Amino acid sequence: MTAPSFMNVVRFQLRPECVDQYFEAQRKFICEGLTDRYIAQTGEDSYCFVGLWESKEALVTARPKMLAHLDEVRGFMKVLSAELGVTDAVSGNIVAYGTERLGPA
Repeated sequence: MTAPSFMNVVRFQLRPECVDQYFEAQRKFICEGLTDRYIAQTGEDSYCFVGLWESKEALVTARPKMLAHLDEVRGFMKVLSAELGVTDAVSGNIVAYGTERLGPA
């Protein structure tokens, strides 16, 4: 298997009474091309999801399934803002892996 080349990061907050339900739904979520995933708890109700993908194309192909999953767990989440809704998501090419510097100086 080659190293992942693309990643997505999603910031979100969970309703305290829905944490267990969210993680149960997350355990069942499988997406082709998603090589690894991590969820960090960044505050009392705040979390950050990091997904590593085989490629940008793999993430784009998985987007409809990811949106369907979001619809499944949306009720477990708090609204971040009127502009963002329940998630703040970004994605991009991995330009550094571990301690190796790969990007521009």
